Amino acid sequence: MKKDIQIPEVTNVEIAVVYEYNDIYKTDDWNVYIINNKEVDIEMVVIVSQGFSTTKTTSLLRKKVEKLPANSFAKVELIQPELFKLNNRFQVTFFEGNTLFEKTFIFKANTIKEGALRFLPELNKRGVLVK
Repeated sequence: MKKDIQIPEVTNVEIAVVYEYNDIYKTDDWNVYIINNKEVDIEMVVIVSQGFSTTKTTSLLRKKVEKLPANSFAKVELIQPELFKLNNRFQVTFFEGNTLFEKTFIFKANTIKEGALRFLPELNKRGVLVK
């Protein structure tokens, strides 16, 4: 029975942490985005995030995106720089057609920093990307 279970591989979906200016509060913020580089829409996208280390664990945060169109992105959440010293896990679950997909993205501790920023053409912004 177990050999009959097909676990599809997630491709062309990415998580990025972007450093950007907030016009409302006049501050530079770090924001998490989900990017759909697929040629099809994905639906019922659920992102569960948590920071962790060997001694600390943050609360779980959950975010739902009803529909993420093909070749688009959505802002998920603001992330505080104090969390960059932890590993940051983003578990993403979504439907593509009638198939359920799941992938865990991890930003390792201290990998989110200004020195690691690079241009992300999908967002037209600078950020750190994990695939």
